[in-house]
Amino acid sequence: MNFEDELLQDAQEDAFIVSHIQNSLPEEVRERFSEEDLYYILDVANEYFTESGVLESEADAEGFVEIDLEAAAKYVAEKAATERDTAYDIEDLELIIEAQLSYGEEEA
Repeated sequence: MNFEDELLQDAQEDAFIVSHIQNSLPEEVRERFSEEDLYYILDVANEYFTESGVLESEADAEGFVEIDLEAAAKYVAEKAATERDTAYDIEDLELIIEAQLSYGEEEA
């Protein structure tokens, strides 16, 4: 697979994840976030997972890795405040990140 194909595949996967997030959120939360907001949050949350080392964490006996949703949400909120001059509610971000992480569980 060449680089352009990988980019296209990544973009398609992101679109599926954003759609899953939208379908998972309560309506009142979903209405506060545009699709552009969700793509931004997805990118910054992924940045947090990479930079925090959580992806290299040891899984428990059931194969799960402990993720601090509040810490991830605070990271996203701080980045959004500086990069986009946008204030997101931490609890809303926790719901979005939790929905992001739940993507793919239905197939598992």
